[in-house]
Formats: sequence, C-alpha cells, structure tokens
Amino acid sequence: MDTSLVLLIVLGLVVVLGLYVAATYNSLVKLRNRVEEAWSDITVQLKRRADLIPSLVETVKGYASHEKEVFDQVTRARAETVSAQGPVEAATAENHMQQALKSIFAVAEAYPQLQASQNFLELQSQLVDTENKIQAARRFYNGGVRELNIKIQTFPNNLFARMMGFTEREFFEVENVAAISEPPRIEF
Repeated sequence: MDTSLVLLIVLGLVVVLGLYVAATYNSLVKLRNRVEEAWSDITVQLKRRADLIPSLVETVKGYASHEKEVFDQVTRARAETVSAQGPVEAATAENHMQQALKSIFAVAEAYPQLQASQNFLELQSQLVDTENKIQAARRFYNGGVRELNIKIQTFPNNLFARMMGFTEREFFEVENVAAISEPPRIEF
C-alpha cells in the first residue's frame, strides 16, 4: 500500500509539472507571436512612411531645387529605414529619419508657395498620421516585449523557457529620444 501511494503521489506531481510546462510553453508561444505581430506592424508603418518620402521630396524639390544636401540626407535615411533589420537597426534608422524630416520641413518653411500647395499639404497630413501610427506600433511592440521578457525571466518559468528555445527580445528604443519625442513640427 505504501509503495502504491508514493507512486500515485509521484505520478500526480509529474502530471502537474507536465501541465505547468505545457501551459508555460503555450503562453510563451502566444507572447512571442504577439511580439512578432507587433514588429510586423512597426515595419508596415515604417514602409508606409518610406513610401511617402519620395513624393514629399519631389514636391519640395520643385520649389527648392538648390537644397540638394537635404534631399540626399532624406534619401539616405529612407534607404536606411527600409533596410533596417531588427529593433536596434530600426531605432538608429528612426533617429536619422527624424533628423532628415526636420531638415526637409525646415526647407519647406522658407517657401510660402510650397506650404500652400495642396499636394504638399496632403503629404504632410499623411506623414503626420503615419508618425502617430509608428508611435502607437512602437508602444504596442514594447508592451509585448515587456510581457514576453517578464514571462521568460520570472521563476519558475526561467527554468524552462530557455530550454524550450525562448529568448528575450530587444525593446525598440531610439538612440536620441529628444529627436523623436514629437512628430516633425509643421508650421504655417
């Protein structure tokens, strides 16, 4: 009788441990997929902004053709944004893009007829909307990363998470927070 009671207790503990590991694994998969979805949202918005940039540059070029350095800076920043792989590269590219956008809007301020152009106004509006969406996507991504990292790092999950192939993710943090604390300023 004692042997079967001990065996039953051990079997019960194994079942409970198995259920715990399965539940932990499933919740980690769910969080990992949420983070990947959030990263995808960021890349979609960055791509959308990158697609708007050539139109904006062409519109401004028509009025300020002698501002070649600004246009080159915007083109380089766009290429860097499109080719960024992962949060660290994207954050660096984001910083460069914000600086480039500030430069192009500074050029635009010098040309009142450009500021009155319907095409330019529409592009500005779309760009501001996209910047807001990028900010929201970054918050969603970083929230998902926080939840995943907490789940991986807390005890007893940390005993199993790495063995099951789960690793912590990097936050989407921008190098120069002051540069992106606000969307590009648009003044008329």
